[in-house]
Amino acid sequence: MRPEDDICCRYTIGRKLGQGGFGAVYEGTRLADGQKVAVKFILKTECTECISIPDHPNPLPKEVALTILASKNGPAMDIIKLLDWQDQQDFYVMVLERFSHCMDVFDYVARSGGRIEEKYARHIMWSATLAADACCRRGVYHGDIKLENLLINVKNHDVTLIDFGSADFLTESPYTSYRGTDLYCPPEYRMKGEFHGKPATVWSLGILLFRMVCGYFPDSFDFYSTNMNTWYKPGLTEDCCELISSLLQQKPERRLDLDRIIQHKWF
Repeated sequence: MRPEDDICCRYTIGRKLGQGGFGAVYEGTRLADGQKVAVKFILKTECTECISIPDHPNPLPKEVALTILASKNGPAMDIIKLLDWQDQQDFYVMVLERFSHCMDVFDYVARSGGRIEEKYARHIMWSATLAADACCRRGVYHGDIKLENLLINVKNHDVTLIDFGSADFLTESPYTSYRGTDLYCPPEYRMKGEFHGKPATVWSLGILLFRMVCGYFPDSFDFYSTNMNTWYKPGLTEDCCELISSLLQQKPERRLDLDRIIQHKWF
């Protein structure tokens, strides 16, 4: 491509914001209007997959396509928006929203001493659940909901779900490979080598809530107690403990349905 056609010519690229296995994210500014953006470079590999989605005549890289699909059909304030993208020879570039006064929830919790009060966890959990449900209703399984993939605005506490690098189409049939973070892996995959998207999403939300209010990830005794509906932690309300137990059930069919989580009395 001609140098003037390179997408990077339309932005200034600043410091690195994050690094993953196949790419990196940098802060950027759109030259045309000064809008703050995040610019993500993803290295192409033999495993890079392209898929087709409605309203796009040509197949798109999977992460690009599913980011578009997850935030279509009206406003989705809790899901990151793709502003621009370009396919290049060895990598593809994604230009995403970037918000002022934001950090990921992992850092937000760390700055609060490793755990946060229920009133703050409730707000983050509400937004994460709405975003997860919106993804599923639009046919997308995010696949990696965790503290690091949620941004929070420390001024107004808006929360945004990011990073569709592990996402897939939501299917009725089970998945036989897990691409998310190991600490959030659903137990049915470890036991049977397969899992379904919605129950796995519920499990990841349970791990998310547990980690935020407890300050650590659950161990085998915690899982035994949640499965028996006897789990309790001093300092947490009974409703919060009951919600955690209803999300962290070993059998997927016993978990609270995704679209019923925000109806729970804890909220």
